[in-house]
Amino acid sequence: MLSRVALGLKASLVNETLKQIVDHCDSFGLADLLCLCLSNSGSSLISGSSNLLRAACEACKAIWSLIDSMEILSVKENICLFPLKSLRSNAFHQFDNNDCERSSLVGAESTKVVDVLTRSFLRSKDIQVAIYYCLHQRFEGPLSAAIQILVRCCFHSGTVPSILCGLPSSLPVTTIVSGGGDGTVTSEVFSILSFCASSSNREPQTGEATNPKCKISNPSSIVLHSCLLLATVAQCLKSSGRNSALFMLTTNPKKQLSRLSVLAHHFSSEERTKSSFKPHCASAMLALASILSLESSISTESSISEIAMPLIPRTATVCDHLKIQPIEENEAGLNCMLSYWHGLRDGCVGLLECRLKWGGPLAVQQLCASGIPQLLINMLAVEVESEKDLVGLSPVGVVWTISSICHCLSAGALVFRHILVKSEHIRLICDLLSDIYLKLVRSWRGPFGGKDGVRDIVNAIIDLLAFPFVAIQNVPGLPSATASVNSGFLLNVGSPGGRICMEDIETVRAFETNTKIYIQILLEVGVPGIILRCLEHMELKYCSKLIAFIAKMTCHRPLAVELLRKGLLDPFRMRRLLDSSNPREVTLDALMIVSDLARMDKIFYENISRADLLEPLKEFLTHEDPNVRAKACSALGNMCRHSSYFYSSLATHRIISLLIDRCADPDKRTRKFACFAIGNAAYHNDVLYEDLRRSIPQLANLLLSSEEDKTKANAAGALSNLVRNSKKLCEDIISKGALQALLKLVADYSMVALNPSKRDAVSESPLKIALFSLAKMCTHPPCRQYLRSSELFPVLARLRQSPESTIANYANVIISKASEP
Repeated sequence: MLSRVALGLKASLVNETLKQIVDHCDSFGLADLLCLCLSNSGSSLISGSSNLLRAACEACKAIWSLIDSMEILSVKENICLFPLKSLRSNAFHQFDNNDCERSSLVGAESTKVVDVLTRSFLRSKDIQVAIYYCLHQRFEGPLSAAIQILVRCCFHSGTVPSILCGLPSSLPVTTIVSGGGDGTVTSEVFSILSFCASSSNREPQTGEATNPKCKISNPSSIVLHSCLLLATVAQCLKSSGRNSALFMLTTNPKKQLSRLSVLAHHFSSEERTKSSFKPHCASAMLALASILSLESSISTESSISEIAMPLIPRTATVCDHLKIQPIEENEAGLNCMLSYWHGLRDGCVGLLECRLKWGGPLAVQQLCASGIPQLLINMLAVEVESEKDLVGLSPVGVVWTISSICHCLSAGALVFRHILVKSEHIRLICDLLSDIYLKLVRSWRGPFGGKDGVRDIVNAIIDLLAFPFVAIQNVPGLPSATASVNSGFLLNVGSPGGRICMEDIETVRAFETNTKIYIQILLEVGVPGIILRCLEHMELKYCSKLIAFIAKMTCHRPLAVELLRKGLLDPFRMRRLLDSSNPREVTLDALMIVSDLARMDKIFYENISRADLLEPLKEFLTHEDPNVRAKACSALGNMCRHSSYFYSSLATHRIISLLIDRCADPDKRTRKFACFAIGNAAYHNDVLYEDLRRSIPQLANLLLSSEEDKTKANAAGALSNLVRNSKKLCEDIISKGALQALLKLVADYSMVALNPSKRDAVSESPLKIALFSLAKMCTHPPCRQYLRSSELFPVLARLRQSPESTIANYANVIISKASEP
C-alpha cells in the first residue's frame, strides 16, 4: 500500500487522501513496528532460519516507501535546491534566513523516521543482518529499498558508514585498517554492481561473488542508487577524518583493482557508445571520485592512485560532460540532481580534480589547453530563473570545482592571468564566501554540509586565492619571498601553490609581475573584508587555513591597511584569535599578524595598542610551545622597532623581566628573538634601562656560547643599545663581562675577517655588529678605559688591515675613540 502511495504522489499533485495515509502511518508509529519486524527477522536469520526473510524484505520495502512518500510531500511543498542553485537563482534576493534552512531540507517528518531507523540500526545487530540479507538476495524491490534506506542512515549518523565497511569502533579514525571485506555491506554493494555489469554482457573482471538467481529488470536504477550509497559512505568517512581508500577497498590489491574497475565500467561503457550523460553513469563517476578523495596524498606513489589514473575519463569526455546544457530528468524527476543530495556533475568534477592532482604537469597542461578552467568557471556562474538546476553541483561538487581551478593555476602564467587577474572571476568565486552561501551550506544536511562543509569550501577558496602568494615565496631572491615565508605556514606546506618548484621560475616571476594587479583586484572585490567575515561562520578550531591567509595578506601593505579598516585588530576578535584553547597554527599566525603589522610601519602601533594585546603576549612568553614563545618575542620586538610607543606599557605589564628570562630559553629561536626584542626596547631612549639592567649578563653569556651567528648579532646589537642613550649601564656592561665578551667575539672572528677569500663568511658573521657595539661604547669614558687596558685590544688594531672596508672603518673608529681620555 505504501509503495502505491509513493507512486501516486510522484504521479500527481498532492492528493489529500494519500497525504492522510502518510500522516496516519506517522502518528501510528509504523516506523517503530517495522523496525521491530526487521529485528525479529534478523534474529531468525542469525539463528540459521530463513523463514522470516520475506518479512525482512517486505519491512524494508515498507520503510522505504514511507520515507519516500514523506520526502515527496516535503519537496512538493518546499523547493529543494542545491546551495549553488539557490545562490544563483534570480529570485533568491527574496529569500530570508528561513528559506536558507528550507532550501536544504528534504522534510522534518521523513527525518524522524530515518532517526528511528538509524538508532535501531546502530544498536541492533539483528537489524543490520536483516538489511544485509535484503541486499544479498538480489530481489530488486527490497534491494533497492535497503540501499535507499542506508543512504539516509549514513547522512543521519557518521557511525553508520563505519559499520557498513566493518571498521572497528575502538580504533582512532586516523588508524588505517582494511575495510569493506567479505560479509560487509560495502562488499555486497560492489558485488551488486558486478552483477549489473555482467547482465549488460560486458562483464569486467571484478572478482566479486554474485547471486545467479538474481533478476533485475532495471539495472541502471540499481547502479544509480548503489553508487550513490558508495559515494555517501566515502564522503561521510572523509568528513569523519578518515583519509584512506583502504577503508572501503580492503588492502587486497586484486580487490582494489576489481572494485575501482567495476565503477569505471559503468560510465566507460556509455562513453564507448557515445550515449548521453545518463544518471547511473554520473553516479558511478561520483562513487569513484568520492572513494579516491579519501586518498589524502598528492603523490602518484599511492597504489590506489596508480590503479585509478587509467580509469578516469578522457579529457574530451570530461569537457563534454562539463558543458552546460539541459539534461533529461531522472527517475525522481530531478533535472541535474542524482538525488536530493548528489549533483549530476559532482563525480565528473571529482575525477577531473584527481587527474589534475595526480596526473603531473603534462596532464594539467593538456586539460588547460582543452579549456577546462573556463568550463569550470562557467559552471559556477550560471544564473537561471527556472527551478530546474542546469549545473548539477552539490556542495561537494562546488568544493571539487574550486580545487580543480586551483590545480589549473600550476599550468603557468597564462592560466593564472586568465583565472585570477580578472575581477569578475574573483567576484564570482567570492560569492561562495558570502553570508548567504555559507548559511546555505551550514544548513545543508548532505555531504559537505554543516560546519564541516563551511570549513571545506572556505579552505578550498583560500587555497585558490593564496596560490600566487604561496608560489612566489618558493623561489628565493624574489622581493615578496622574504616577507611572506614565515607567515601563513600552514599554506606554505599544504596548499597547491606550495608545490610550484624552483624550476618553474618563469611562472613564479609572472606571478610576481602581476602581484600588484592581483592585489588591486582583491581590494576592488573586497576580499579582505569577505575573509574576515568568514570568521563569524566558523569555529576557530577549523580556522587554521583562514588565519594563515589573513597572515599572508598582512604581508602586503595595501591589503594590511584594508584588513585593519575592516576590523582585523578588533579587541574582541583578537581575544578570540589569541585564546589559549585555539589550535597551535591559529595562535602562531595571529602572533605573526601582529608582528608583521608592527614591523611594517609605526602608524599601525595605534591599532595594535587599541587591540589590548600585551597581557596575551605576556602569557605567551611562558607558553609550553617554543614556537609560540619565539613568535611572542618577535612581535614584542617589532612593537618597539620604530618608536618608544609601547615602552611605558611594557613596564606597566612587567613584560621586560620575562623577555630577559627568554634569553636563557631552551629554544634557540626564542633566545634569538628575545635578544632582538631587548635591543629594540633599549633603542629609542633610556626609559627602560633600569628594567633592562638584568639582561646584561644574559647577553654576555650568549656571546660566549655556541649560538647561531644571528643570535650573537642580536645580543651584540642589544648591548650597543644599552649604552646608546645614556651611560647609566656602563658600569654593569664592564662588571658583568659584556665588554669582555664582545672583545672575545671579535677575537674569535678576526682570523676570518683578515682573510680575503672569506669575505662571504664575514658578511654573515656577527663581527660587524660587535664592532659597531664597541664603537658605541667608546663614547663613554669608563668603557674606553677598560678597552685600552684589555689584552685583546691589539686585535682591533690588526682589523684595520681587513680587506672588508666596513670592518676596517669600524676598527679605525674604535682605536681613535679609545685613545681619547
